Amino acid sequence: MALLRKFEISTVYNDIYDITDSIKETVSKSGVQEEICRLIPTRIDFHHQHDSPQDAAGHVKSALLGIERMFIIHKGKLLVGGSQGIYFLEFDGPRNREYYVKVIGDV
Repeated sequence: MALLRKFEISTVYNDIYDITDSIKETVSKSGVQEEICRLIPTRIDFHHQHDSPQDAAGHVKSALLGIERMFIIHKGKLLVGGSQGIYFLEFDGPRNREYYVKVIGDV
C-alpha cells in the first residue's frame, strides 16, 4: 500500500509553517498501521544561475537540516509526542512551495 499526496503553501523569508495536521491526515487516509512515513519537500524549478547571499545561506541551512524526514506510524497514527510537530522552514522565500507526503506500508 502506498499513498502520495501533494500540498502547496505560500511562504515568506525566514518563517516556519506547521504541516503536522496534513501529515497526520495523510497517514490516517493511507490505512497503514505500522510503518515509516517519509516527508519529502521538493522544488523542481530550481536553477543556480542567480544565487544571492540569502539564497546561498538557505542552501547551507537546508543542507544542515536535510530535505526529507522519516516518521514512525504506530497503530495507524503518526508517532509524535503531544508537544511535537512537523514544520516546514522557509529559508529563501517568499515562494509558492510544494511538499509531498508519502506513506508506504502493508495494510
